[in-house]
Amino acid sequence: MKVTAPSPAITGQRHITIVSETFPPEVNGVANTLRYLCEELVRRGHYVSVVRPGQKQEDSAGFEATPDLCHQTLRVTGLPIPGYSDLRFGLSVPGRLTRLWRKNRPDAVYVATQGPLGVSAVSAARRLGIPVSSGFHTNFHSYSQYYGAGWLEALLCRYGQWFHNRTAVTLVPTRKTMAATQSMGINPVALWSRGVDCNLFSPAKRSQALRESWGLNPGDTAILYVGRLAAEKNLQLAVSCFERLKSLHPTARFVLVGDGPMRQRLAERHPDYLFTGIQRGEQLAEHYASGDLFLFPSKTDTFGNVVTEAMASGLAVVAFDDAAAREHIRHGDNGMKASLEDSEAFVSHALRLIDQPTFTRRIRTQARLDALDLDWATQVERFENLVINQPAEARHHVRHKQVTTV
Repeated sequence: MKVTAPSPAITGQRHITIVSETFPPEVNGVANTLRYLCEELVRRGHYVSVVRPGQKQEDSAGFEATPDLCHQTLRVTGLPIPGYSDLRFGLSVPGRLTRLWRKNRPDAVYVATQGPLGVSAVSAARRLGIPVSSGFHTNFHSYSQYYGAGWLEALLCRYGQWFHNRTAVTLVPTRKTMAATQSMGINPVALWSRGVDCNLFSPAKRSQALRESWGLNPGDTAILYVGRLAAEKNLQLAVSCFERLKSLHPTARFVLVGDGPMRQRLAERHPDYLFTGIQRGEQLAEHYASGDLFLFPSKTDTFGNVVTEAMASGLAVVAFDDAAAREHIRHGDNGMKASLEDSEAFVSHALRLIDQPTFTRRIRTQARLDALDLDWATQVERFENLVINQPAEARHHVRHKQVTTV
């Protein structure tokens, strides 16, 4: 389908192309981040094009106009990711991207994922001398231990080093991830954090009707988890934590928002848990705001957007001292966090929150106040400076980088 959006050459806009194996309406941290990035870039006057695999229910590849997020989308053929059948990876199309970008040349390319599509995008951009940057959004190398393939971790680290070092700069969401990627031999890296939509995620969205549908009476506690129901999210700790809470507070309910390979097994073992499935937009915001205490047991996330969404919604968050919690939670002030090695402290923090309602109310209020400072506009301005506004330097750097062979 021919796109009728004006070309950046006519309007004077900068043209930024986002390449990703996952994109809205898919629900995950990468897709969520790219949604806000694209929306804000368009708002700031840029011409945004997206290259992504075809998703479920999309029966063909090709061009389409997506005015809500970007000016143009190129869908390529996608295949299911092993172990993540609801997500797809895009096939390598370097020749197609080279032809497309010769005809409609971007000022900069940002590659968010490391799959075959991302590799072909980096190759095409380098061939044409287009500044290309990458994002370190997911700790895929650390996932291998959760799927019986821990022996792959070293190889995946070497692959990540090779992939990212073919780009001018790799953007990372936290200072800890910056140190970790540098230790993997990835350089240069730059900090690009995440914002949160405090208009969407707000305590004002709390719904008594929804809480009643969960079987809660006034004064009962809703323990919330939002995210993928998968092994790498350390869900067994969340289950153990809730069982401890329930032994002392029998009316508490565990509400799990999301989907994934562990859902069926969890539902069979714990028929009293509430599984809402994937929620989006206003419905997701209502679910957040209708909870009381938020458990985030993951030790593998590079950021964890759900942490800041929960804070914006006025929830008391329990997490490990890692990723978004390390950056934004001050223990005992706007949330609770435990060291990565101390699962017992994680449980103890949740018990303290449910046992001390006055303390919890203070934390929830402060969490919302701190989230108000985490706006997306500031983060996208930084993205502009790192990816879009320095094309000459980026082009020179990527041509002269030493690239390690896999």
